[in-house]
Amino acid sequence: MSTDRPSPITPTIPLDQDGVRHGFLRLPYSRDDSAWGAIMIPLTVIRNGEGPTALLTGANHGDEYEGPIALHDLCLSLRADDVTGRVIVVPAFNYPAFRAGRRTSPIDRGNLNRSFPGRPDGTPTEKIADYFQRVLLPMADLAVDFHSGGKTLDFVPFAAAHFQDDKANEAACFAAMEAFNAPYSVQLLELDSVGMYDTAVEEMGKVLVSTELGGGGSSTARSIAIAKKGLRNVLIHAGILKGQMQVDPTIRLEMPDDDCFVISDRDGLHEPMIDLGERVQKGDVVARIWPLDRTGVAPFECRARTGGLLISRHFPGLIQSGDCTAVIGQRVETALP
Repeated sequence: MSTDRPSPITPTIPLDQDGVRHGFLRLPYSRDDSAWGAIMIPLTVIRNGEGPTALLTGANHGDEYEGPIALHDLCLSLRADDVTGRVIVVPAFNYPAFRAGRRTSPIDRGNLNRSFPGRPDGTPTEKIADYFQRVLLPMADLAVDFHSGGKTLDFVPFAAAHFQDDKANEAACFAAMEAFNAPYSVQLLELDSVGMYDTAVEEMGKVLVSTELGGGGSSTARSIAIAKKGLRNVLIHAGILKGQMQVDPTIRLEMPDDDCFVISDRDGLHEPMIDLGERVQKGDVVARIWPLDRTGVAPFECRARTGGLLISRHFPGLIQSGDCTAVIGQRVETALP
C-alpha cells in the first residue's frame, strides 16, 4: 500500500467555486457488466464566499435512511445566498451499500464506518474512506454523519458526540450536538473506535455530530423531521446558514462504559421486556431469549448491568449469540459543557 498514491476518485463538479452544483464522486470500478465502469456517488456543493465548510453525509451504512432523505431535501432547497462558506453534501456515503439496502457494501462486504483511514489502492470501500480521509475531511470544519439503527437495531432519536482526550474539541462537539437538538442528546464512549469515520474526524480536530434516529431498516415522518430540523440547527450554529435555531426540550444522557450494553450470549427468539424510552433499574430483565428448537424450556433472561433509560434495542424477531439486545443511557442532570 502507498498512501502517497493519489486517490482514483474524482469529483465531476468543482469543490471550490461559488454557486450550487450537483454532480458525482466518480470511482472507477471495472466489473463483469462494465469493463470501464464507475461507481457514481451523488454529490452537491453549495458555496458562497469565504467561511466555514460543513461536510454532510448519510448512508455510511446503506440501510439507514433519515440522513439521505434530509440531505436530498437540503440539496434541492438550499440556495447559495442562504450560505456563508461551503456545504459539501454526500447523501449516500457508502453508495453501493445504499443501492443494495444493506449495512455493508455488496461489492466487497466493506463496512465503511470501520474502514478508515482507507487505502487508495484498496477495495472500493477503502477507496471511498481514503478519499474522505485525505481530500474532503481536511477541507471541513464541521462534519455531520447521519445514522439510525438499520435493519437490526431501533433507537430513541438522538444526536451524539464522543468523550475525547482533546477536551476543547470535545466541548465543541458537545455544543454542536446540543444545537442539533434531537429529543435525546447522548455523550458516549465507543466500545471499539478503530477504523471509524468518527475517529478520523475527531483526530483531525474537526467538530463532529452523529445521530441515531430510529431503525428497523426504514424511517418515519417524525424521524425525518428530526433530521431536517437538526441539520438546519447545526448549520446555523456553525455560522454557515442564516436564520434562527428551533429549540425544543432534549433529554441529556451519557454512555460512559460498556455496562450500558446488554449482549445476548445465545441464539433464539427475541422477546423485548422493556420498550424504548422506559426506565431501567440495574438487574431488570430487558429481554428474554426463547429456544428455537423445543418447547417446555424456560427462556434466558438478559439483565441490565446499569440503570437509566432504554435507548436502543435489538429489532428483528430472532437474535444470535453476540448480538446487542439493548443499550441503556444514563441521565445527565447538569448542563452539557
